[in-house]
Amino acid sequence: MTAADVWLPIPPDEIDGLPDGPRYLFWDGGEQFPADPADCAFYVVPYMKPAGVGVRPMPLMRSVRVVQTLSAGTDHVEPGLRHLPPGVRLCNARGVHEASTAELTLALILASLRGIPGFVRAQDEGEWRGGFRPALADKSVLIVGYGSIGAAIEDRLVPFELARVARVARSARTTERGPVHPLTELPSLLPQADVIVLSTPLNETTRHLVDAGFLARMKDGALLVNVARGGVVDTKALLNELESGRITAALDVTDPEPLPTEHPLWRAPGVLVTPHVGGPTSAFLPRAERLLRDQLRRYVNQEEPGNVVLVTGAEAL
Repeated sequence: MTAADVWLPIPPDEIDGLPDGPRYLFWDGGEQFPADPADCAFYVVPYMKPAGVGVRPMPLMRSVRVVQTLSAGTDHVEPGLRHLPPGVRLCNARGVHEASTAELTLALILASLRGIPGFVRAQDEGEWRGGFRPALADKSVLIVGYGSIGAAIEDRLVPFELARVARVARSARTTERGPVHPLTELPSLLPQADVIVLSTPLNETTRHLVDAGFLARMKDGALLVNVARGGVVDTKALLNELESGRITAALDVTDPEPLPTEHPLWRAPGVLVTPHVGGPTSAFLPRAERLLRDQLRRYVNQEEPGNVVLVTGAEAL
C-alpha cells in the first residue's frame, strides 16, 4: 500500500511494534495539527478530551479511511462523520476498557450498598458510626447494555453469591451465562432488580432511556449505577427520585459533564458521583497499544479493521 499519514494521540516512539509503511504523527488535541489533515488516512481520536476537540480536524480529512476511538463509545466523534467521504470505518475501543470499567462498577456498587461515603465523612470528623447495611449477596442485578463491558461486569459479579443476574441488550440472544433479553422487555424486568447497571452506548434509542417512567418502575431501595454515558439518564427525573429518598444512585457519568460546582446532583441524597474515571487507569495504555498495533497491522495489510461500528454512507452496523 502507499504510505499515508497516521495520527496517534500516543507518541509513536512509545508504541512498540507499529508496522512499517505509514508516517506516524503525534496529535493529542493541541491547537496546531502535526501535518495537513487532508493527508491523514488513519485517525486515532485523542482520548478524554473536551467535547469538540476530536472532531475539529475531521472536516479537513479528505483522505481518511479509518477513524479509531480509544473509548468504548463513539458518540463524541459521530457529529464529525458527516464531513468524511463515504466508506470510512469508525471503530471503537472494544477490548480496552472492559477490565477498568467493570472494576469501577463493582467498586461503585459495593461502596454504595455498604455506605463507604458515609464512613469516609465520619472518619473526617473522627466519629465511629456503625450500623446495618445491605450486602451485595442475595441481590438481583440487572445489566442494561450487555456488550463486552456488560459481560465483563457480570464476570466480576459471579463470586458475590447473587440471587440473579438479568441481561438486556438491543435484541435477544443467548450467552453461556444465560439469556439476554431484548430492550422491549425492560419494563417488566425493572421491578425485580435490586441493582441496575447501565453500560449501554448512547444513541437515539438510549438517550434518556432512564426517564421518569423507567425510574418509577424501579423497586423501593434499588440502586442505579451508570457507567455508560450521562445522556442515558434524564437528570431531572433522577433528581426527583433521589430527593424523595426512594432509590439511590452511583454515577461515573453525568449530564451535564463535567458536573458544574453548583449542580444539585452533587448534594442529592443517596448519590455517589465519580468524575468519569471508568476507563483511565493503569490498565488503559497496554490495552490501547495492543489495539492500535492490531488495527494498524490490518490497515497496512489492507485488511478490514476490527471493532467497526459504523461505515460512512451506510447504515450503522
